[in-house]
Amino acid sequence: MKPFFFFFLFFHLYPVPTLSYAVYEATAAVNPANFIRRSCSATLYPDVCYSSLSRYSNAIQQNPARLARAAIGVTLSKARNLAVYVSKISREADYGADTRTSAALHDCYSNMGDAVDEIRGSLKQMRQTVAPGSESFRFQMGNVQTWMSAALTDEETCTDGLEDVAEGAMKIEVVKRAAKVKKLTSNALALVNSYAEKGTM
Repeated sequence: MKPFFFFFLFFHLYPVPTLSYAVYEATAAVNPANFIRRSCSATLYPDVCYSSLSRYSNAIQQNPARLARAAIGVTLSKARNLAVYVSKISREADYGADTRTSAALHDCYSNMGDAVDEIRGSLKQMRQTVAPGSESFRFQMGNVQTWMSAALTDEETCTDGLEDVAEGAMKIEVVKRAAKVKKLTSNALALVNSYAEKGTM
């Protein structure tokens, strides 16, 4: 399923009215793309954050809840892809790689599977989140924060387990892909934290 179609299913798109030049100038500073860029500035990897989310600006508009959901959704897609990739090469490793490499890949796949489950649970919880300010909102956001933090830990554990594996193309590729997923997870967690903080003020 293509990324744009995936997000179209979960976000309502709002028509943008025709604006006069004067109105455009007045609103340019707070348009959806600028909202995303400004929000991403609070993450550890703002460039990654903006490049991964700017394509969904029409769906996100200036809504921090939608922004957090989009960030989690993007992260879920990339984490799932990484889990599939590691699963594939771990099966191949059983037939030729050394025992240490095979074990590390199986452990990495297990950790990535856990991360995918936690990110999926976070996205589901975000779709069910009640209005900010209530005790239920704080509880729900606490769940999302806990699960996204756990996902980041599982991703770290995946790459930590590869440290003792001999250098090679396989290790380099897994670590490179995992690094991208970890950045997305970190950014998504930061956006979730920001939304949760504003919603409980």
